[in-house]
Amino acid sequence: MPKITIIIPAYNEAEVIGSVVDGIRAAAGDDDWEILVVDDGSSDETSERASRPGVRVVKHPYNKGNGAAVKTGLREAVGEIICLMDADGQHDPREIPKLLTGLQTYDLVIGTRTGRQSGGILRWLGNFFYNRLASYLTNHQIYDLTSGFRAAWRDKMLEFLPLFPNGFSYPVTSTMAFIKAGYNVGFIPVTVSKRVGQSKIRVLRDGVKFVLIAMRIIMLFSPMRIFLPISTLLFAGGAGYAIYTITTEVHITNTTVLLCTMSVVTFLIGLVSEQIALMRFERQQ
Repeated sequence: MPKITIIIPAYNEAEVIGSVVDGIRAAAGDDDWEILVVDDGSSDETSERASRPGVRVVKHPYNKGNGAAVKTGLREAVGEIICLMDADGQHDPREIPKLLTGLQTYDLVIGTRTGRQSGGILRWLGNFFYNRLASYLTNHQIYDLTSGFRAAWRDKMLEFLPLFPNGFSYPVTSTMAFIKAGYNVGFIPVTVSKRVGQSKIRVLRDGVKFVLIAMRIIMLFSPMRIFLPISTLLFAGGAGYAIYTITTEVHITNTTVLLCTMSVVTFLIGLVSEQIALMRFERQQ
């Protein structure tokens, strides 16, 4: 059986990290799981309370961000398979085997949250928007873009390590990068509980970052998904304005010419960007 590493990025989670680790140890049973807690420069007793027999704790000297903690965990892990989960008590360790079983079919398995989530209606609307946007950009149905409960083959996850931001957006990056690189991504329903303590994610502030990161990933893998709609809108605007001015003023204005020209230029830039993206992957192969 492949060696399995459970990675838990944690920052100031002393209140709950002990029970999370104990739950993972219980779920492992007789299986030899490596449990790796990455303390991201906590100012409380997160490291001390995470310390258990069979648990390895790696601590950052200062706070770098959730994504940086995940990257440290991926570098330090010894397992061929890694499972990432949050340290706030939302995820049930007894559902880890469901994700691991999914790796018989998929390269990345994401735990899709089905229970009551903390954060209220604003958080739900934000996640709904991100899922729809990511589904359009990748041309693939995404059910839970920001879930931090996921399992993957470590060697495939390491391919995209330089793309991971140091902040809270590594789930966005890993999900979209796996899909656009042609890997198999699966979604398995899991239940979630109300987190312990205060969430460190802010919907508006971090939401803008999520959108920018999603678009950056698409620009790396499939730029035409962004350039083509913009080009189409510019051309439609120019054509519509041309029809209006011809009808009312019997001539074509400079605005119409400018919009149509911008449409063509945007489309050509998109084509060049698409070719550059394809050439980059051809060189890697």
